[in-house]
Amino acid sequence: MHLPGGVPSAHVDDFARRLLPPPDSWPVFDYSAPHLKAYPDRINAAAALIDSAVADGFGAKPVFHYGDGTWSYAHLLDRAERIARVLVEDFGLVPGNRVLMRSANTPMVAACWLAVLKAGGICVMSMSLLRAKELSYVVEKAQIRIALCETDLAEEMELTRAKAPDLEHVAYFTPLGDGDAGLDRQAEAKPAGGFPNVDTAADDVALITFTSGTTGNPKGAMHFHRDILAVCDCWPLSYTIDPDEIVVGSPSFAFTYGLAAFLTYPLRYRATAVLLPRPTPEVILEAIQRHRCTSLYAVPTSFHAMLQQLHRYDISSLRKCSSAGEHLRQKLWQDWYDATGLKLVNGIGMTEMLTHFIAQTPDVAKEGATGKPVPGYSACILDDEFNPLPPGNRGRLAVRGPTGCRYLDDVDRQAIFVRNGWNVTGDIMEEDADGWFWYVDRSDDMIVSSGYNISAQEVERVLMEHPKVFECAVVGVPDEARGNIVRACIVLGNPSEAGEALAEEIQAFVKAAIAPYKYPRDIQFLEVLPKTQTGKIQRFRLRQI
Repeated sequence: MHLPGGVPSAHVDDFARRLLPPPDSWPVFDYSAPHLKAYPDRINAAAALIDSAVADGFGAKPVFHYGDGTWSYAHLLDRAERIARVLVEDFGLVPGNRVLMRSANTPMVAACWLAVLKAGGICVMSMSLLRAKELSYVVEKAQIRIALCETDLAEEMELTRAKAPDLEHVAYFTPLGDGDAGLDRQAEAKPAGGFPNVDTAADDVALITFTSGTTGNPKGAMHFHRDILAVCDCWPLSYTIDPDEIVVGSPSFAFTYGLAAFLTYPLRYRATAVLLPRPTPEVILEAIQRHRCTSLYAVPTSFHAMLQQLHRYDISSLRKCSSAGEHLRQKLWQDWYDATGLKLVNGIGMTEMLTHFIAQTPDVAKEGATGKPVPGYSACILDDEFNPLPPGNRGRLAVRGPTGCRYLDDVDRQAIFVRNGWNVTGDIMEEDADGWFWYVDRSDDMIVSSGYNISAQEVERVLMEHPKVFECAVVGVPDEARGNIVRACIVLGNPSEAGEALAEEIQAFVKAAIAPYKYPRDIQFLEVLPKTQTGKIQRFRLRQI
């Protein structure tokens, strides 16, 4: 199989290539920036990230701190090569196969991620909070037959296996790979060194990351090996990452923000990451104090929560703080600066783009702005007809650069996201006369709460399965701590049953069906839902309650 331009693909299983959107529906991909011009036609991103680091003499350097354990770059390479052998020799992985990974942030799942790429597979990371109902959709959509899972998450994984008969191999591991779990033992039994990295094309699919949409089922965003390196070579040009840095923070590897912050960026720049399986504010601050961390990556909700605990910890080692995942409110920026003397560096990224495409620089020249396009990207504001607007107007944010939207087998939603060669993000922004972009709001019904993207319609579907719910609508409402929270406005079959007890019952019902972070924290019982003459729910009125 040949890719566009005549470069042979390394994928034996061509599933992902066949289900890419038609090329004429892709956004414009721009590799004209000087730091993006020299990529070869053949790239294995894992080799570029970890093999090259060890070859350059960083083998003995710490790459991950986790609990009381520390992994060196050399040990990470060794684990990745052994796991790659398990995938190929024991599970029959061939290049192009998809592999589901399910874990908190641990050294072992990082090794699994690298192993899959080394073997020519496609990484499908999933959030640890997802339930079997959600996981089984991902497994079916991406036709996954191999899953690697942390032992603590076995319950939902086994429920998923029961729902997905094509899932042939499920292997469990412990966080440091030194336990008695199956993958731990299988990897240890393999010989050290010498795994032959698959010679993947730069444009072979490397990642499928599922992200909740505004409606319907999750979308699978597809990225190539070259994309992984491109994002590593763009945003750090403005934010900077140095080899002496020790990074820590809140986002999960399952978010592309966390994957970049704690895996791909540190490896690319030979830095060290502290991995936290449960990054509560106290745990993050204790890690900063213990490991003398220099750079903190988190969502605004996490920064807000840490403010209350700062006085108990020594965070004097911190040099930089990056905020992304949701809108950074000006009050939080000022409160953090007043308490720490550190400027929160605002930025925006999304799964479809892989990571940051607009951001501030560490000096934060314009407080409150989201930033300017990072080197290699360009952005503009579009009107409702998707035509560019001059500075000073509010409209839809559109962006393009070396990465962009390619949805797995979803031409309809591809056509919505990509317009006239631009990736249209769903954010309403304004560009000022100096080229700075300022966040206004979301243009769709996506609810961004504590950095999580929550589909209102997904929550509504679950609510409608409750026997006492007659009709419902879900909206996001502002919240100082979380940015937004999920509000469910519910019409009951029997209105006399409305009350706190039923609200708690409905909340528990949602938590049991889908990821708990999606449950409605605010429930309003209504006699009727406000609607237009054509029957459309007036969601703006629900937000005003």
